[in-house]
Amino acid sequence: QVQLVESGGGSVQPGGSLRLSCTASRFTLDYYAIAWFRQAPGKEREGVSCINSGNNSTYYSDSVKGRFTISRDNAKNTVYLQMNSLKEEDTAVYYCASEVLPLGRCTVVAGLLSPRFFGYWGQGTQATVSS
Repeated sequence: QVQLVESGGGSVQPGGSLRLSCTASRFTLDYYAIAWFRQAPGKEREGVSCINSGNNSTYYSDSVKGRFTISRDNAKNTVYLQMNSLKEEDTAVYYCASEVLPLGRCTVVAGLLSPRFFGYWGQGTQATVSS
């Protein structure tokens, strides 16, 4: 059974940083596009970032572009989301997600990352930004 486990969430003040990790078990992340989504209370799940396999090209939503960086370490079977210059509106539960089939590319529709293209999900990690 495929398992994705997120870690690295916590509480920080505005302007602070967090690094989230997504580690897989029972499958190899190398060949899959991996994404980060977030969901704040009362809001829809939002696609934040995604990284392709192979060329490691990336996608960022407009709300995090220039502040967040996604990367992967295939040797550790882990994908990271470095979050800098955090704002209170970044407060959410963050989920990593993987394609089910190793197409290796992030599917963006109308400029947005859709959760329906990802079939494996972690349990989420809370990131809270508050003064």
